[in-house]
Amino acid sequence: MVNIVRIDTAEADFEKRIESLLEWEVRADPKVETRVKTIIKRVRSEGDSALVVLTAEYDNFSVSSMEELTISPDQCREAYESLIYSDKRALNEAADRIRLFHEMQTDESFEIEDEHGNFLGYRVTPIPHVGVYIPGGHAAYPSTVLMTTIPARIAGVREITAVVPTPEGECNQHVLASMHLAGVDRVYAVGGAQAIAALAYGTETIEAVDKIVGPGGTYVTAAKRLVYGPVGIDTIAGPTEILIVADGSVPARWTALDLCAQAEHDPTAQAILVCPHEPHIEAVRGEIETLVPSLDRREIIERSFASRGAFITCRDLEEAVMLVNRFAPEHLHLAVDEPEVLLPLVQHAGAIFMGGYSAEVFGDYVAGPSHVLPTYGSARYASGLSVREFQKRSSIIRCSPEGANKMGGIASALANAEGLTAHSAAALARGEDL
Repeated sequence: MVNIVRIDTAEADFEKRIESLLEWEVRADPKVETRVKTIIKRVRSEGDSALVVLTAEYDNFSVSSMEELTISPDQCREAYESLIYSDKRALNEAADRIRLFHEMQTDESFEIEDEHGNFLGYRVTPIPHVGVYIPGGHAAYPSTVLMTTIPARIAGVREITAVVPTPEGECNQHVLASMHLAGVDRVYAVGGAQAIAALAYGTETIEAVDKIVGPGGTYVTAAKRLVYGPVGIDTIAGPTEILIVADGSVPARWTALDLCAQAEHDPTAQAILVCPHEPHIEAVRGEIETLVPSLDRREIIERSFASRGAFITCRDLEEAVMLVNRFAPEHLHLAVDEPEVLLPLVQHAGAIFMGGYSAEVFGDYVAGPSHVLPTYGSARYASGLSVREFQKRSSIIRCSPEGANKMGGIASALANAEGLTAHSAAALARGEDL
Protein backbone atom coordinates (compact mmCIF):
# COMPACT_ATOMS: atom_id res chain seq x y z
CA MET A 1 0.00 0.00 0.00
CA VAL A 2 1.33 3.45 -0.98
CA ASN A 3 1.77 5.61 2.10
CA ILE A 4 0.51 9.17 1.53
CA VAL A 5 -0.43 11.34 4.50
CA ARG A 6 -4.01 12.64 4.74
CA ILE A 7 -4.65 16.15 6.07
CA ASP A 8 -7.89 18.10 6.51
CA THR A 9 -7.99 21.89 6.84
CA ALA A 10 -10.79 21.48 9.38
CA GLU A 11 -8.62 19.48 11.79
CA ALA A 12 -7.49 21.15 15.01
CA ASP A 13 -3.82 20.36 14.35
CA PHE A 14 -3.92 21.38 10.68
CA GLU A 15 -1.43 24.26 11.05
CA LYS A 16 1.13 22.04 12.72
CA ARG A 17 0.75 19.35 10.07
CA ILE A 18 0.91 21.77 7.14
CA GLU A 19 4.05 23.36 8.54
CA SER A 20 5.76 19.97 8.46
CA LEU A 21 5.04 19.81 4.72
CA LEU A 22 6.30 23.34 4.15
CA GLU A 23 9.57 22.73 5.97
CA TRP A 24 12.62 22.23 3.83
CA GLU A 25 16.12 23.06 4.97
CA VAL A 26 17.57 25.37 2.34
CA ARG A 27 21.01 25.37 3.94
CA ALA A 28 23.38 22.59 2.99
CA ASP A 29 23.96 19.73 5.40
CA PRO A 30 27.15 20.69 7.31
CA LYS A 31 28.80 17.42 6.33
CA VAL A 32 27.92 17.96 2.67
CA GLU A 33 29.14 21.56 2.76
CA THR A 34 32.44 20.54 4.35
CA ARG A 35 32.97 17.87 1.71
CA VAL A 36 32.05 20.27 -1.11
CA LYS A 37 34.46 22.92 0.21
CA THR A 38 37.21 20.32 0.09
CA ILE A 39 36.30 19.38 -3.49
CA ILE A 40 36.25 23.02 -4.62
CA LYS A 41 39.61 23.73 -2.96
CA ARG A 42 41.12 20.68 -4.61
CA VAL A 43 39.86 21.62 -8.08
CA ARG A 44 41.16 25.17 -7.67
CA SER A 45 44.62 23.99 -6.64
CA GLU A 46 45.03 20.84 -8.75
CA GLY A 47 42.91 21.61 -11.82
CA ASP A 48 42.50 18.83 -14.38
CA SER A 49 44.19 16.19 -12.24
CA ALA A 50 41.61 16.73 -9.49
CA LEU A 51 38.77 16.29 -11.99
CA VAL A 52 40.25 13.00 -13.20
CA VAL A 53 40.58 11.63 -9.66
CA LEU A 54 37.19 12.88 -8.46
CA THR A 55 35.40 11.52 -11.53
CA ALA A 56 36.83 8.10 -10.75
CA GLU A 57 35.77 8.44 -7.11
CA TYR A 58 32.22 9.74 -7.58
CA ASP A 59 31.21 8.43 -11.02
CA ASN A 60 33.21 5.20 -11.05
CA PHE A 61 34.73 6.32 -14.34
CA SER A 62 38.51 5.96 -14.44
CA VAL A 63 40.45 7.83 -17.12
CA SER A 64 44.06 8.92 -17.47
CA SER A 65 43.50 12.50 -18.64
CA MET A 66 40.95 15.24 -19.29
CA GLU A 67 41.12 14.40 -22.96
CA GLU A 68 39.07 11.30 -22.22
CA LEU A 69 36.51 13.43 -20.36
CA THR A 70 36.13 15.82 -23.28
CA ILE A 71 33.16 15.06 -25.55
CA SER A 72 33.75 16.38 -29.05
CA PRO A 73 31.18 18.04 -31.33
CA ASP A 74 31.59 15.05 -33.66
CA GLN A 75 30.52 12.69 -30.87
CA CYS A 76 27.41 14.80 -30.26
CA ARG A 77 26.62 14.92 -33.98
CA GLU A 78 27.08 11.15 -34.30
CA ALA A 79 24.78 10.61 -31.32
CA TYR A 80 22.12 12.74 -33.00
CA GLU A 81 22.47 10.90 -36.31
CA SER A 82 22.24 7.53 -34.55
CA LEU A 83 18.79 8.24 -33.10
CA ILE A 84 15.73 6.70 -34.65
CA TYR A 85 13.62 9.07 -36.74
CA SER A 86 10.84 9.47 -34.16
CA ASP A 87 13.30 10.51 -31.44
CA LYS A 88 15.00 13.01 -33.76
CA ARG A 89 11.64 14.46 -34.68
CA ALA A 90 10.61 14.75 -31.02
CA LEU A 91 13.82 16.58 -30.12
CA ASN A 92 13.50 18.94 -33.08
CA GLU A 93 9.85 19.73 -32.43
CA ALA A 94 10.52 20.34 -28.74
CA ALA A 95 13.45 22.61 -29.63
CA ASP A 96 11.28 24.56 -32.08
CA ARG A 97 8.59 25.16 -29.47
CA ILE A 98 11.11 26.21 -26.82
CA ARG A 99 12.78 28.56 -29.31
CA LEU A 100 9.45 30.08 -30.42
CA PHE A 101 8.43 30.85 -26.83
CA HIS A 102 11.75 32.34 -25.76
CA GLU A 103 12.15 34.49 -28.85
CA MET A 104 9.26 36.55 -27.47
CA GLN A 105 11.26 37.42 -24.33
CA THR A 106 14.15 39.44 -25.69
CA ASP A 107 14.67 42.91 -24.21
CA GLU A 108 15.89 45.79 -26.34
CA SER A 109 18.23 48.60 -25.39
CA PHE A 110 16.51 51.99 -25.23
CA GLU A 111 17.26 55.66 -24.67
CA ILE A 112 15.00 58.56 -23.73
CA GLU A 113 15.53 62.34 -23.52
CA ASP A 114 14.08 64.40 -20.70
CA GLU A 115 13.05 68.06 -20.77
CA HIS A 116 16.58 69.22 -19.85
CA GLY A 117 18.29 67.41 -22.70
CA ASN A 118 19.59 64.50 -20.61
CA PHE A 119 19.72 61.15 -22.33
CA LEU A 120 18.87 58.18 -20.13
CA GLY A 121 18.56 54.54 -21.07
CA TYR A 122 19.38 50.88 -20.78
CA ARG A 123 21.98 48.96 -22.72
CA VAL A 124 21.13 45.26 -22.89
CA THR A 125 24.07 42.93 -23.54
CA PRO A 126 24.42 39.13 -23.34
CA ILE A 127 26.53 37.34 -20.76
CA PRO A 128 29.57 36.24 -22.80
CA HIS A 129 30.18 32.71 -21.47
CA VAL A 130 27.68 30.46 -19.70
CA GLY A 131 28.18 27.07 -18.08
CA VAL A 132 25.28 24.63 -18.08
CA TYR A 133 25.02 21.75 -15.62
CA ILE A 134 23.03 18.80 -16.96
CA PRO A 135 22.04 16.24 -14.29
CA GLY A 136 22.92 12.64 -15.04
CA GLY A 137 22.89 10.67 -11.82
CA HIS A 138 19.41 9.20 -11.32
CA ALA A 139 18.29 9.76 -14.93
CA ALA A 140 19.30 11.42 -18.20
CA TYR A 141 17.81 14.80 -19.12
CA PRO A 142 18.12 15.80 -22.78
CA SER A 143 15.18 18.12 -22.14
CA THR A 144 17.30 20.15 -19.71
CA VAL A 145 19.89 20.69 -22.44
CA LEU A 146 17.24 22.30 -24.65
CA MET A 147 15.54 24.20 -21.82
CA THR A 148 18.78 25.89 -20.73
CA THR A 149 20.85 26.36 -23.87
CA ILE A 150 18.18 27.57 -26.31
CA PRO A 151 17.25 30.63 -24.18
CA ALA A 152 20.97 31.35 -23.78
CA ARG A 153 21.52 31.35 -27.53
CA ILE A 154 18.51 33.60 -28.11
CA ALA A 155 19.93 36.03 -25.54
CA GLY A 156 23.13 36.20 -27.58
CA VAL A 157 25.47 34.19 -25.34
CA ARG A 158 28.67 33.67 -27.32
CA GLU A 159 30.01 30.53 -25.63
CA ILE A 160 28.21 27.68 -23.88
CA THR A 161 30.11 25.02 -21.93
CA ALA A 162 28.13 22.03 -20.69
CA VAL A 163 29.08 19.50 -18.05
CA VAL A 164 27.27 16.22 -17.49
CA PRO A 165 28.11 13.30 -15.19
CA THR A 166 28.58 9.97 -16.96
CA PRO A 167 28.39 7.24 -14.31
CA GLU A 168 30.70 4.36 -15.25
CA GLY A 169 31.51 6.22 -18.45
CA GLU A 170 28.08 5.80 -19.99
CA CYS A 171 27.12 8.79 -22.14
CA ASN A 172 23.40 9.05 -22.81
CA GLN A 173 22.98 9.38 -26.57
CA HIS A 174 19.86 11.54 -26.30
CA VAL A 175 21.73 14.03 -24.09
CA LEU A 176 24.60 14.22 -26.56
CA ALA A 177 22.15 14.56 -29.44
CA SER A 178 20.52 17.48 -27.66
CA MET A 179 23.93 19.10 -27.25
CA HIS A 180 24.38 18.88 -31.02
CA LEU A 181 20.91 20.21 -31.74
CA ALA A 182 21.35 23.16 -29.36
CA GLY A 183 24.83 24.00 -30.66
CA VAL A 184 26.72 23.67 -27.37
CA ASP A 185 30.35 24.70 -27.88
CA ARG A 186 32.13 22.39 -25.42
CA VAL A 187 30.98 19.34 -23.44
CA TYR A 188 32.79 17.60 -20.57
CA ALA A 189 31.91 14.30 -18.91
CA VAL A 190 32.30 15.74 -15.43
CA GLY A 191 29.61 16.06 -12.77
CA GLY A 192 28.98 16.96 -9.16
CA ALA A 193 30.60 19.69 -7.11
CA GLN A 194 33.85 19.26 -9.02
CA ALA A 195 32.11 20.27 -12.28
CA ILE A 196 30.71 23.41 -10.67
CA ALA A 197 34.16 24.30 -9.29
CA ALA A 198 35.74 23.80 -12.73
CA LEU A 199 33.15 26.06 -14.38
CA ALA A 200 33.56 28.72 -11.70
CA TYR A 201 37.35 28.86 -11.48
CA GLY A 202 38.60 27.08 -14.57
CA THR A 203 41.24 24.38 -15.02
CA GLU A 204 43.90 23.75 -17.64
CA THR A 205 41.19 22.35 -19.93
CA ILE A 206 37.90 23.93 -18.81
CA GLU A 207 37.64 27.68 -19.20
CA ALA A 208 35.98 29.62 -16.37
CA VAL A 209 32.50 30.90 -17.22
CA ASP A 210 30.58 34.02 -16.23
CA LYS A 211 27.40 32.30 -15.02
CA ILE A 212 26.30 28.76 -14.16
CA VAL A 213 22.75 27.52 -14.78
CA GLY A 214 20.97 24.20 -14.54
CA PRO A 215 19.59 21.96 -11.78
CA GLY A 216 21.51 19.40 -9.78
CA GLY A 217 21.57 17.34 -6.62
CA THR A 218 22.70 18.12 -3.09
CA TYR A 219 26.41 18.46 -3.88
CA VAL A 220 25.80 20.57 -6.97
CA THR A 221 23.45 22.89 -5.08
CA ALA A 222 25.93 23.31 -2.24
CA ALA A 223 28.73 24.02 -4.72
CA LYS A 224 26.68 26.65 -6.56
CA ARG A 225 26.02 28.38 -3.26
CA LEU A 226 29.73 28.40 -2.38
CA VAL A 227 31.07 29.66 -5.73
CA TYR A 228 28.47 32.42 -6.09
CA GLY A 229 30.14 35.81 -6.34
CA PRO A 230 33.13 35.09 -8.57
CA VAL A 231 30.55 33.54 -10.89
CA GLY A 232 26.81 34.09 -11.27
CA ILE A 233 24.21 31.36 -10.71
CA ASP A 234 20.59 31.00 -11.72
CA THR A 235 19.12 29.71 -8.47
CA ILE A 236 19.66 27.44 -5.48
CA ALA A 237 17.40 24.59 -6.51
CA GLY A 238 15.64 22.24 -4.14
CA PRO A 239 13.68 19.05 -4.83
CA THR A 240 11.05 19.29 -7.56
CA GLU A 241 7.41 19.93 -6.56
CA ILE A 242 3.87 19.78 -7.86
CA LEU A 243 0.68 20.94 -6.19
CA ILE A 244 -2.56 19.92 -7.89
CA VAL A 245 -5.83 21.68 -7.11
CA ALA A 246 -8.71 19.43 -8.18
CA ASP A 247 -12.49 19.73 -8.22
CA GLY A 248 -13.26 16.22 -9.46
CA SER A 249 -13.85 17.24 -13.07
CA VAL A 250 -10.56 15.75 -14.32
CA PRO A 251 -10.26 11.93 -14.47
CA ALA A 252 -8.71 10.56 -11.29
CA ARG A 253 -6.29 8.45 -13.33
CA TRP A 254 -4.86 11.54 -15.02
CA THR A 255 -4.24 13.21 -11.67
CA ALA A 256 -2.76 10.03 -10.21
CA LEU A 257 -0.36 9.82 -13.15
CA ASP A 258 0.61 13.48 -12.74
CA LEU A 259 1.43 12.91 -9.07
CA CYS A 260 3.43 9.76 -9.84
CA ALA A 261 5.30 11.54 -12.64
CA GLN A 262 6.53 14.16 -10.21
CA ALA A 263 7.32 11.67 -7.45
CA GLU A 264 9.49 9.51 -9.74
CA HIS A 265 12.09 12.27 -10.08
CA ASP A 266 13.59 11.82 -6.63
CA PRO A 267 12.75 10.43 -3.16
CA THR A 268 12.64 14.04 -1.89
CA ALA A 269 10.30 15.29 -4.64
CA GLN A 270 6.99 16.64 -3.35
CA ALA A 271 3.61 15.76 -4.86
CA ILE A 272 0.48 17.20 -3.20
CA LEU A 273 -3.20 17.03 -4.09
CA VAL A 274 -5.60 19.63 -2.65
CA CYS A 275 -9.29 18.97 -3.19
CA PRO A 276 -12.61 19.76 -1.45
CA HIS A 277 -14.19 16.44 -2.47
CA GLU A 278 -13.30 13.32 -0.46
CA PRO A 279 -14.64 10.86 -3.07
CA HIS A 280 -12.29 12.29 -5.69
CA ILE A 281 -9.31 12.08 -3.33
CA GLU A 282 -10.17 8.43 -2.68
CA ALA A 283 -10.48 7.81 -6.42
CA VAL A 284 -7.02 9.29 -7.01
CA ARG A 285 -5.59 7.23 -4.17
CA GLY A 286 -7.08 4.09 -5.68
CA GLU A 287 -5.58 4.86 -9.07
CA ILE A 288 -2.16 5.41 -7.49
CA GLU A 289 -2.38 2.05 -5.73
CA THR A 290 -3.12 0.44 -9.10
CA LEU A 291 -0.47 2.33 -11.05
CA VAL A 292 2.60 2.31 -8.80
CA PRO A 293 3.37 -1.47 -8.85
CA SER A 294 3.71 -1.33 -12.64
CA LEU A 295 6.05 1.68 -12.79
CA ASP A 296 9.82 1.25 -13.27
CA ARG A 297 10.74 3.75 -10.55
CA ARG A 298 8.28 2.33 -8.04
CA GLU A 299 10.65 2.48 -5.06
CA ILE A 300 11.51 6.15 -5.64
CA ILE A 301 7.81 7.03 -6.06
CA GLU A 302 6.84 5.26 -2.84
CA ARG A 303 9.63 6.98 -0.89
CA SER A 304 8.65 10.38 -2.29
CA PHE A 305 4.98 9.95 -1.40
CA ALA A 306 5.83 8.68 2.08
CA SER A 307 8.31 11.43 2.92
CA ARG A 308 6.79 14.58 1.40
CA GLY A 309 3.52 13.75 -0.38
CA ALA A 310 0.03 14.61 0.88
CA PHE A 311 -3.68 14.53 0.16
CA ILE A 312 -5.23 17.68 1.62
CA THR A 313 -8.99 18.02 2.04
CA CYS A 314 -10.12 21.65 1.97
CA ARG A 315 -13.46 23.44 2.35
CA ASP A 316 -13.64 24.88 -1.16
CA LEU A 317 -11.49 25.92 -4.12
CA GLU A 318 -10.87 29.39 -2.69
CA GLU A 319 -9.27 27.79 0.37
CA ALA A 320 -7.30 25.53 -1.97
CA VAL A 321 -5.77 28.58 -3.65
CA MET A 322 -4.94 30.06 -0.24
CA LEU A 323 -2.85 26.92 0.33
CA VAL A 324 -1.28 27.33 -3.10
CA ASN A 325 -0.04 30.77 -2.10
CA ARG A 326 1.44 29.37 1.10
CA PHE A 327 3.30 26.62 -0.71
CA ALA A 328 4.33 28.79 -3.72
CA PRO A 329 4.94 25.56 -5.65
CA GLU A 330 7.32 25.03 -8.53
CA HIS A 331 4.49 23.49 -10.58
CA LEU A 332 0.82 24.29 -10.00
CA HIS A 333 -1.84 22.32 -11.87
CA LEU A 334 -5.35 23.76 -11.73
CA ALA A 335 -7.12 20.50 -12.56
CA VAL A 336 -10.53 22.13 -12.40
CA ASP A 337 -13.42 22.81 -14.76
CA GLU A 338 -12.91 26.59 -14.84
CA PRO A 339 -9.22 27.29 -14.12
CA GLU A 340 -9.48 30.87 -15.44
CA VAL A 341 -11.71 31.69 -12.45
CA LEU A 342 -8.99 30.64 -9.99
CA LEU A 343 -6.02 32.07 -11.88
CA PRO A 344 -6.43 35.68 -10.66
CA LEU A 345 -6.28 34.40 -7.07
CA VAL A 346 -2.92 32.68 -7.57
CA GLN A 347 -0.06 34.87 -6.36
CA HIS A 348 2.88 32.46 -6.24
CA ALA A 349 3.78 29.60 -8.60
CA GLY A 350 6.68 28.83 -10.89
CA ALA A 351 4.54 27.45 -13.73
CA ILE A 352 0.75 27.18 -13.87
CA PHE A 353 -0.99 24.45 -15.86
CA MET A 354 -4.59 25.26 -16.70
CA GLY A 355 -7.24 22.53 -16.97
CA GLY A 356 -7.21 18.78 -17.28
CA TYR A 357 -5.47 18.53 -20.63
CA SER A 358 -2.52 20.70 -19.57
CA ALA A 359 -0.37 17.97 -18.07
CA GLU A 360 2.68 19.17 -16.15
CA VAL A 361 4.80 16.73 -18.13
CA PHE A 362 4.19 18.87 -21.24
CA GLY A 363 6.00 21.68 -19.42
CA ASP A 364 8.90 19.32 -18.72
CA TYR A 365 9.49 18.58 -22.37
CA VAL A 366 7.71 20.45 -25.07
CA ALA A 367 5.26 23.24 -24.14
CA GLY A 368 7.86 25.99 -24.57
CA PRO A 369 8.70 27.76 -21.27
CA SER A 370 11.87 26.51 -19.57
CA HIS A 371 11.35 23.78 -17.00
CA VAL A 372 14.07 25.26 -14.76
CA LEU A 373 11.79 26.81 -12.15
CA PRO A 374 11.90 28.18 -8.58
CA THR A 375 11.50 25.57 -5.82
CA TYR A 376 10.83 25.29 -2.05
CA GLY A 377 8.65 28.40 -1.94
CA SER A 378 11.04 30.68 -3.82
CA ALA A 379 8.28 31.31 -6.39
CA ARG A 380 7.24 34.02 -3.91
CA TYR A 381 10.07 36.15 -5.30
CA ALA A 382 11.74 34.23 -8.16
CA SER A 383 10.88 33.23 -11.71
CA GLY A 384 11.71 30.44 -14.11
CA LEU A 385 14.78 30.47 -16.33
CA SER A 386 14.33 32.80 -19.28
CA VAL A 387 16.27 34.77 -21.87
CA ARG A 388 16.65 37.55 -19.28
CA GLU A 389 18.80 35.28 -17.10
CA PHE A 390 21.45 35.43 -19.80
CA GLN A 391 21.45 39.20 -20.29
CA LYS A 392 22.89 42.16 -18.40
CA ARG A 393 21.43 45.66 -18.29
CA SER A 394 23.66 48.70 -17.97
CA SER A 395 22.02 52.04 -17.27
CA ILE A 396 23.17 54.86 -19.58
CA ILE A 397 23.28 58.48 -18.35
CA ARG A 398 24.40 61.33 -20.62
CA CYS A 399 23.79 64.79 -19.16
CA SER A 400 23.47 68.09 -20.96
CA PRO A 401 24.92 71.27 -19.35
CA GLU A 402 21.41 72.41 -18.42
CA GLY A 403 20.54 68.96 -17.07
CA ALA A 404 23.73 68.78 -15.00
CA ASN A 405 22.97 72.17 -13.49
CA LYS A 406 19.41 71.15 -12.64
CA MET A 407 20.35 67.78 -11.15
CA GLY A 408 23.37 69.23 -9.36
CA GLY A 409 21.24 71.17 -6.91
CA ILE A 410 19.03 68.16 -6.17
CA ALA A 411 21.95 65.77 -5.75
CA SER A 412 23.84 68.27 -3.57
CA ALA A 413 20.92 68.66 -1.18
CA LEU A 414 20.52 64.90 -0.82
CA ALA A 415 24.27 64.37 -0.41
CA ASN A 416 24.45 67.00 2.36
CA ALA A 417 21.53 65.30 4.11
CA GLU A 418 23.61 62.12 4.12
CA GLY A 419 26.72 63.93 5.34
CA LEU A 420 28.66 63.25 2.14
CA THR A 421 30.23 66.61 1.36
CA ALA A 422 32.49 65.37 -1.45
CA HIS A 423 29.40 64.05 -3.18
CA SER A 424 27.77 67.44 -2.79
CA ALA A 425 30.78 69.29 -4.18
CA ALA A 426 31.06 66.94 -7.17
CA ALA A 427 27.39 67.50 -7.94
CA LEU A 428 27.67 71.30 -7.81
CA ALA A 429 30.93 71.51 -9.76
CA ARG A 430 29.24 71.15 -13.14
CA GLY A 431 26.91 74.03 -12.38
CA GLU A 432 29.81 76.23 -11.22
CA ASP A 433 31.54 75.70 -14.55
CA LEU A 434 28.48 77.15 -16.26
